[in-house]
Amino acid sequence: MSRHVLMLFIVFLQIGLFSIGGGYAIIPLIQEQVVSAYNWLTIQEYTDIITISQMTPGPLVVNTASFVGMRLAGVPGAIAATMGSILSGTFFSIALYKFFKKYKNIDSVANVLKGLRASSVGLIASAASTIILIVVVGASSLDVRNFTLNIGAVILFSVSLFLLRKYKLNPILVMVLTGIAGLIMY
Repeated sequence: MSRHVLMLFIVFLQIGLFSIGGGYAIIPLIQEQVVSAYNWLTIQEYTDIITISQMTPGPLVVNTASFVGMRLAGVPGAIAATMGSILSGTFFSIALYKFFKKYKNIDSVANVLKGLRASSVGLIASAASTIILIVVVGASSLDVRNFTLNIGAVILFSVSLFLLRKYKLNPILVMVLTGIAGLIMY
């Protein structure tokens, strides 16, 4: 096993350990490791992989691990990253299931879950705001010096949000329609 493949396994094993709150909540942690800590991808490449991961069947973290591993080290990298993301979560889930099944009626255990739930919402909001900024202004932060507003992306985002919230349209239909609109606009 090459050193790069082993690093992919270890990094995604750590990410899997902290996948509390599901796939969307873990996006900032994956970004921190893959983009900032190891410089394996640029922020734009990472955003593209997140977008593709959301469009493909399966859990977000597994899809993201597979794409990042494949990009960096081919099939062995994809297998290592995917196994790393799955193993820790599986063992952690089995252990927590047994723990919460035994102690679910204790107030302090219920309060821990409430705290984790609130933290998960914050992580999801952070990931969403980062992706929105990259799509709308082309950067992961609001820097007024490099601010270029993508009007087309703002319109597609606004229309999609309106259709999903007001008319409860099927998200697949919205994705197909915005894909067609993107093909025409860009």
